[in-house]
Amino acid sequence: MYIGLDIGTSSVKAILLGEDQSQIASATADLTVERPFPGWSEQDPGSWWTACQTVLDALKDQAPVDMAAVKGIGLSGHMHGATLLDEAGNPLRPCILWNDGRSGKQCEELTRKEPKFQSLGGNLVMPGFTAPKLQWVRENEPEIFARTAMVLLPKDFVRFMLTGDYAGDMSDSAGTLWMDVAKRDWCDDLLAATGLSRRQMPRLVEGSESSGTLKADLRDRWGMQTAPVVAGGGGDNAASACGVGAVDPGSAFVSLGTSGVLFVTNDRFSPNVEGAVHAFCHAVPGTWHQMGVILSATDSLNWLSRVVKASPEKLTAGLTGVSGPSQVSFLPYLGGERTPHNDVEIRAGFAGISHETDEIVLTHAVLDGVAFALKDCLDALSVAGTGIDRLLAVGGGSRSRVWLEIIASLLNVPVDVPVDGDFGASLGAARLGQAAVLGTTDGIFARPEIKASIDPVASLSENYAEAYGRWRNLYPAFKQAGF
Repeated sequence: MYIGLDIGTSSVKAILLGEDQSQIASATADLTVERPFPGWSEQDPGSWWTACQTVLDALKDQAPVDMAAVKGIGLSGHMHGATLLDEAGNPLRPCILWNDGRSGKQCEELTRKEPKFQSLGGNLVMPGFTAPKLQWVRENEPEIFARTAMVLLPKDFVRFMLTGDYAGDMSDSAGTLWMDVAKRDWCDDLLAATGLSRRQMPRLVEGSESSGTLKADLRDRWGMQTAPVVAGGGGDNAASACGVGAVDPGSAFVSLGTSGVLFVTNDRFSPNVEGAVHAFCHAVPGTWHQMGVILSATDSLNWLSRVVKASPEKLTAGLTGVSGPSQVSFLPYLGGERTPHNDVEIRAGFAGISHETDEIVLTHAVLDGVAFALKDCLDALSVAGTGIDRLLAVGGGSRSRVWLEIIASLLNVPVDVPVDGDFGASLGAARLGQAAVLGTTDGIFARPEIKASIDPVASLSENYAEAYGRWRNLYPAFKQAGF
């Protein structure tokens, strides 16, 4: 059997797979995020470990067979989090999370100071990444910075607790901005720009390779006679790609979760820095990937749900179909935006509201706005030379057929819908654990069974293309108005 552990922002999820990748058991433990000041987002690293123990205890209780059959464990986690440890391996402060915006000034300074962040690192220096967070700590908490002996990403702190080893995988580590992404190695110049060196970084392994084995006391706790291999694993989106079989060059998926992601696998490092495309290593050896990322996908629908006091399911159920774009436009920038604007300050808004506007119209506008933002991502990927022939839809938003119809027609690509849309990062992590045990990736990362394919509708594609052109004018207008 194989375990997949996904350290998410809001919860830790664990699944137990059999040799044929059928799910035997699963468990979830909730997490909380602390926001001590506006724009800050932090989490206690100890809470991840507590949650991991909780879900692994639950797997042991649920499993119909002895946990001694577990041979591999794979890890996934939310990216970019700055987890600072002292010489003894103890956290020095709360982890600064991916959606923390405090390091805007440091981003500007690092961009001026070291152009290799964009050439070798392959990405714009954004507050979400790890490097500017450490520069903020260096400037604002110098006593903490001076005691920092190791910097780990969230899932790699869990790895340390599981194995006692400091290691990180290529896909997650590429999101720190300290890697030469093409060479799949740490870059000394980029580390030095933030006052760090390789000795404060974990060793790097591929996602499908072993990074260590489970400690003896934990083997005893969970009834494992031999030490399971702990795989390198991957960042959450790369692990999700392993879960949906998006590991071959050209394969792509759209994720409609809290944030929205347009993910494409590449056979080489292919950045588009100007368009705020994320270009990282994949969790599978010899591959890379690009992502267009929007910060508020289903989060936009959840926000509307809270405001009008109706569930997201009720809102989307009221929109049974669309014959064209909404007459109301929506910018989904509730917490700023990444691709293509890299703008932490911009905010969301509606345009075109009238006396006749009701909940259905607003819901339609929100679905359109998220789809338009994904079109921004597709255009940015196109500039980097990437084309997409079809997409697999995953995440909670993929349960809305009308939303997928809008996306298929606007992006002008067929969208495949799996029989089961829950192909999360935990499945990809478990598959990476299996690959590490077997010593091969062959046959491990199968695509899911498809229940439906949604083709673009020509009339909708034409109408949405015109509406997208108008929608694009809203960002500069909002920006000029100070929103």
